[in-house]
Amino acid sequence: MNAAQLRALQAPLKTRYREDPASGVLTLRASGRLGHDTITCRLDTPHGIIVAGLHPATGGDGKDACSGDMLLEALVACAGVTLKAVATALDLPLRGGTVTAEGDLDFRGTLGVARDVPAGFTAIRLRFDLDSDASPEQLARLIDTTERVAGVSAGSRLMLRQAQHEDSLHRRILILSLSKDEVRTPAGCGQAPAAA
Repeated sequence: MNAAQLRALQAPLKTRYREDPASGVLTLRASGRLGHDTITCRLDTPHGIIVAGLHPATGGDGKDACSGDMLLEALVACAGVTLKAVATALDLPLRGGTVTAEGDLDFRGTLGVARDVPAGFTAIRLRFDLDSDASPEQLARLIDTTERVAGVSAGSRLMLRQAQHEDSLHRRILILSLSKDEVRTPAGCGQAPAAA
């Protein structure tokens, strides 16, 4: 898909949302059924069934999905789709890339072993490894716009550095680090920026 095709696809939606702001407000939902004899939660999604259970660090056997992994996967999906839509809308050349999320947890907090240790993620790092001829300035604009329309983070630190790879001198690695206070649920996944 190119920028013109994306604009044509999203133009009627943007017009409707401008004319009727309430039509742009959607409530996304997910629900799950608690396991009968297991410590699990079954999600029936349009894309298949997911059974979430305990992480091995909390006593799980690793057979079920981990909700922490699922959260990181959702963040990667949101950031990746949004970044690709923004790059398309801005006509920035991307030959490919990967999005990786890592999150730090201290399971002493999750299991209540240490009251001074928080439960849940204390940091999340989102990394973009992009194969592109775009300039550092263009890539910075790409990430700034992606953050703005995806709501990945507010006030997060972004570090841009050029990586040396044998196959390409045009690869860029972008690392977005979220501190505990900045971790929040992404919104607006897959949005393209407003026309500049």
